[in-house]
Amino acid sequence: MRILLAEDDTSLGETITSWLEMDGYVVDWVKRGQQAYSALQNYSYGCILLDRGLPELTGDQLLASVRQQQLQSPVLMITARDSIKDRVEGLDLGADDYLVKPFDLEELSARIRAAVRKYTAQAQHYLCWREVELDPVAKTVSYQKQQLNLTAREYVVLYKLLRHPQHIVSKEQLEDELYGWGEEIESNAIEVYIYNLRKKISPDFIRTIRRQGYTLSTLE
Repeated sequence: MRILLAEDDTSLGETITSWLEMDGYVVDWVKRGQQAYSALQNYSYGCILLDRGLPELTGDQLLASVRQQQLQSPVLMITARDSIKDRVEGLDLGADDYLVKPFDLEELSARIRAAVRKYTAQAQHYLCWREVELDPVAKTVSYQKQQLNLTAREYVVLYKLLRHPQHIVSKEQLEDELYGWGEEIESNAIEVYIYNLRKKISPDFIRTIRRQGYTLSTLE
């Protein structure tokens, strides 16, 4: 899952980024509000962490933009403002949770999981296509009623394709889901994940559309 972290404190930003990457997340860390706004226009995030006191655009302004655009991502405010009034204000602005600095990193992970579960539960529960069933809440996948053992990145690729089963998903879109900014990407990484998924499901389950990307086959 890709997370946007908007935090202008370098030490805290580095700490949170390292922790979440160890948790298996892809993290895009920005230090200024305008950078966060640009990222939200270009990428889809499974969760957004906003410091309220960002330069240029504040966390409050960014949150208002997220809700106005109806982006389907949970937002956690991370801030030093710890009064009851501040907490109520942040939640009333549309935050899904409010974490006061300094906070425990394990608690941060738990709150992210809880927020994501809530949003996932509100979406379609099962994604199904040609005897493949994906449960986004339990993060399980089965084919012909037999559970599949997928790696984390294979799961993300399959989830992206199942979300848009009749659309072509480009290699670049899949890379955006799997890798953070500046992270080294092997040239054939996506092809390897597609190959593994075909091997675990069916050779004809995923179609390659030359020079465009991938889509799910309608063959029975």
